[in-house]
Amino acid sequence: MATVHLRIGDLVWGKLGRYPPWPGKVVSPPKDLKKPRGKKCHFVKFFGTEDHAWIKVEQLKPYHPHKEEMIKINKGKRFQQAVDAVEDFLKKKEKQGGKEQVRYKRLKIVEEDTRSTSIQAADSTAINGSITPTDKRIGFLGLGLMGSGIVSNLLKMGHVVTVWNRTVEKCDLFIQEGARLGRTPAEVVSMCDITFSCVSDPKAARDLVLGPSGVLQGIRPGKCYVEMSTVDPETITELSQVISSRGGRFLEAPVAGSQQVSNEGMLVILAAGDRTVYEDCSSCFQAMGKTSFFLGEVGNAARMMLILNMVQGSFMATIAEGLTLAQATGQSQHTFLDILSQGQMASTFVDQKCQNILQGNFKPDYYLKHIQKDLRLAISMGDTANHPTPMAAAANEVYKRAKALDQSDNDMSAVYRAYIH
Repeated sequence: MATVHLRIGDLVWGKLGRYPPWPGKVVSPPKDLKKPRGKKCHFVKFFGTEDHAWIKVEQLKPYHPHKEEMIKINKGKRFQQAVDAVEDFLKKKEKQGGKEQVRYKRLKIVEEDTRSTSIQAADSTAINGSITPTDKRIGFLGLGLMGSGIVSNLLKMGHVVTVWNRTVEKCDLFIQEGARLGRTPAEVVSMCDITFSCVSDPKAARDLVLGPSGVLQGIRPGKCYVEMSTVDPETITELSQVISSRGGRFLEAPVAGSQQVSNEGMLVILAAGDRTVYEDCSSCFQAMGKTSFFLGEVGNAARMMLILNMVQGSFMATIAEGLTLAQATGQSQHTFLDILSQGQMASTFVDQKCQNILQGNFKPDYYLKHIQKDLRLAISMGDTANHPTPMAAAANEVYKRAKALDQSDNDMSAVYRAYIH
């Protein structure tokens, strides 16, 4: 592709690795994502996918002059959906007098069955990122990999946010961005109408609520508490009961995604509990995620989240096993990835994790210790339901081996190292 001169907001065709040219938009990169050294490139967000990447200028073409050419050489349902998304973007941009459109957020209700309803953020657009923020005061407890991205997006979309973190230094950046500081969880809850929390595991979630100067001490009738941590259904039920006993309103809302997805405001939110709290959180969920589902009674979101992470963790271990088996039998790991990316299992997840493994880059996007915790909780949930989980159990043992090799604080893809030591 010929070199082109581009600027933020331009629509392009971008060539990403081994994939065909795809429609995208030049956007500003996240603050913590540095431009590759020695390369002239632009940061591109691709339509119809969650993909985004630094793309070399020689791999970019302007959208309009090459549209017909690209449509002729590229086929497939996903490609056509991506082109349709661009055309919808352009129509709405024209309708709004040329204002930039930066997010996709329209609520639709989908009846799934008699037990649960999902509210899904479908592809639509908020102009100038102008989600109308709730006038309710928002609190947020826990500024880890996921929480940091969530709070940043809440602030960007105009929410009034008070933050607390066990390590107070992590609050400094958000104070600079306009957040307020709470000295304790109890103080945050007492100051705010809706308080979210996102911590590492069931013990941390319980301690935050029940411990000294904890959430429970700040709960008053009408106060809302939203637990976003991935924990077991029993912990969620306990927390719901103690919050409700003080007149509080409770919602569980664990999120599917990673640090990168959290930073982009593209999480998938699984909610259950008090439906009115879910509705009150609408602008918050739009700021932090691309989709939210309401799954009914308390515990359902925890169960669904553990199942999803069980599948993801088991899949990651299998990919690592395949890569190491390829190496052990004299096959090229790069060729294995090339073949995999052209088949039915091709995905951004597979491509990114495998590339990181081959580069020896295990910077955490989702901690290995957390995916192992989720596998352990999912296996326990299976035991409670008298349902076999042999695949998850096998994967769990591999992650435990990786933890014994000091990989806990690396990315989940570091499970690869369990096979080579």
